[in-house]
Amino acid sequence: FVFSERSQWVISVCVLLYLARAEIACCDHALRGKRWIELGQEQQRAYVMRLLDALEVTDRDKRLKVARAILYLAQGVFDECDTDADVIHWSRHNVFLLYDMGIFTALLELLSMEIDNNQACSSAVRKPAISLADSTELRVLLSIMYLMVETIRLQTEDDRPEWRTAREAFKTELGSPLYNGEPFALLLFTMVTKFCSMNAPHFPMKKVLLLLWKTVLFTMGGFEELQEMKVRGRERLSLPPLPEDSIKVVRSMRAASPPASAMELIEQQQQAKRGRRSRRPLVKQDSLDTYNERDPFKNDDARDEEEDGEEADSGIEGEVDPLDRDVIIQPPPPPPPLRPPTERASLPKGLPWAPKVREKDIEHFLETSRNKFIGFTLGNDTETLVGLPRPIHESVKTLKQHKYVSIAEMQIKREEELQQCPMTLVSDASYCLPYMKLLEILSLNEFNIALLKLLLAAAPTSKAKTDSINILADVLPEEMPITVLQSMKLGIDVNRHKEIIVKAISALLLLLLKHLKLNHIYQFEIVSQHLVFANCIPLILKFFNQNIISYISAKNSICVLDFPHCVVHEMPELTAESLEAGDRNQFCWRNLFSCINLLRILNKLTKWKHSRTMMLVVFKSAPILKRALKVKQAMMQLYVLKLLKIQTKYLGRQWRKSNMKTMSAIYQKVRHRLNDDWAYGNDIDARPWDFQAEECALRENIEKFNSRRYDKNQNGEFAPVDNCLQSVLGQRVELPEDFHYSYEMWLEREVFSQPIQWEGLLQQAQ
Repeated sequence: FVFSERSQWVISVCVLLYLARAEIACCDHALRGKRWIELGQEQQRAYVMRLLDALEVTDRDKRLKVARAILYLAQGVFDECDTDADVIHWSRHNVFLLYDMGIFTALLELLSMEIDNNQACSSAVRKPAISLADSTELRVLLSIMYLMVETIRLQTEDDRPEWRTAREAFKTELGSPLYNGEPFALLLFTMVTKFCSMNAPHFPMKKVLLLLWKTVLFTMGGFEELQEMKVRGRERLSLPPLPEDSIKVVRSMRAASPPASAMELIEQQQQAKRGRRSRRPLVKQDSLDTYNERDPFKNDDARDEEEDGEEADSGIEGEVDPLDRDVIIQPPPPPPPLRPPTERASLPKGLPWAPKVREKDIEHFLETSRNKFIGFTLGNDTETLVGLPRPIHESVKTLKQHKYVSIAEMQIKREEELQQCPMTLVSDASYCLPYMKLLEILSLNEFNIALLKLLLAAAPTSKAKTDSINILADVLPEEMPITVLQSMKLGIDVNRHKEIIVKAISALLLLLLKHLKLNHIYQFEIVSQHLVFANCIPLILKFFNQNIISYISAKNSICVLDFPHCVVHEMPELTAESLEAGDRNQFCWRNLFSCINLLRILNKLTKWKHSRTMMLVVFKSAPILKRALKVKQAMMQLYVLKLLKIQTKYLGRQWRKSNMKTMSAIYQKVRHRLNDDWAYGNDIDARPWDFQAEECALRENIEKFNSRRYDKNQNGEFAPVDNCLQSVLGQRVELPEDFHYSYEMWLEREVFSQPIQWEGLLQQAQ
């Protein structure tokens, strides 16, 4: 036989595959009866190769069995381990081995096949109730991929050099359009949109959202990477360095003890009149906390000031509801050793943030001063101080010392210059982040709407509706519980399921907003407008319009069922009493994390936007946010106080008079703007008739930016025009196929049947 070169290559590959399979079969025969942790590196690779080969079978049950074997390896072969640390060690070792052998790519192909499985989607749509059985293979695949992404993403000190190389390669692979011409995150976002459009109600949304969040976090970077990129961006723009590291400042802040509100004092008075008097008088809120004496964030100076406040002098007696007590978000440390009394004087004092001033604030200050002392203004000139008294000179000098120019302001200024001179100036594409294309894809409006739908369905205050999306498809069993113990366990699972969904969505939205704002301010603004128009602001306020203390201190977890504890140690018998008691933690880090993320999103949507600030006032967010101050955690209190500060000028003098302790907390914790009269309501930009014009002007700037950067026919109206008759007539014009059939009819109707006045044409030419 005579074979071509291609045929010989195909035969060689087939022979090699046959020999490899024979070798794997021999190794598998030799590995029977041995433990995974006793095998060598080559033997483990041979077994993984056999699993990879078995993933290609057409039998769905066999393929699922192999996927579960891979999941067992990714979970750390817990049946062969004795401690939790051993499980974590072997899980990390096996995950890097699986990635090196190409398991992730094979799993991605299976995931794409499951997403496009129209038969499974149609059967799920027709079912009245969807359960865990409808998403078994999807959950196994997503679990393996999540373990691989999260394990490889995290760095440890004892990482091998090849693991560090694999981490960078995996990061590049996830962020590149390698999978069917699109990034991996876009594939997951497609699953989210299909689920929200009711086309695939069996998709396990909790696992999809967690994997999506971790993928974006891995490929783009977290808050610390954002801080480093912000520093480098300011260096490229020749801007002065940041006055402080915001992450370090927030971590070192202390939680305050907000006073009781007026309504609480009235309720306590009513309870006292009803005979519910306590044996001790009501003192400040801190002394009622169970773990008050062990709170390391206690500010001694603030304690001395608050003891002289309104609550200490009121002399009201009453009983305090335990649910209204402040939650101390800090695990109780051991009692501190005795220290000399002189150590207290060495504590650092002062404001946590350096004050800032905008260029616009300096211009407004000089405009007011010139009108007052001279009688005319000089426009945007901030250098000329002729005719102004010496105190004004000193004020301007102080303002300029604290002037802060952000990257966003530089980008807005550059866009204005590009709009004025579109032909002579060139866009600075070099300032865009390397993953800009991925960001632009992920910021599409349909994706943001889908995330908000899921957030609404998972909110604790949302009521169940028949037409709402079902986010419990991957938590409800096929058979509903019969006993009380099973019902309690399912209730805990459902609440925990919703909490995880809220955590993933809030973290993902905040991460995308921060990256978009660093990349370009108008990309951030278009996504912000989409979220605002989709009622994101009232949705977040609805989330906080609950007993936030109960939500922060929720115990929707069972410690004995946590992995890997449940598979390494003997699990005790579960009882209704143990489930009701929950864990020993006084708070839930998961819910606290979600609340802080939602507050930060709300801050980003409303910062420097008077129209959106008025939405906070219209929806009566002040009492909702003030209740959130009861959670004694510094970061959460900071973002609550920021939201209260921006709307203080609209709440009226009586509100400010009744909430002086909250005003003091704003002064102590929120950054100062030197000439910002937020506490008095004299802001000239806060006129209500400018609110709608502000959003319209922002929308116009966004559309100009989009047309300049993304329009295929860029600078179409400024393109040169060919006035030569011969060259214009000589150009080849592509005509549609049906033009040749209707050309004679068109010629007869438009040319021959119309009278032409040749004399008039000649006169116009002369």
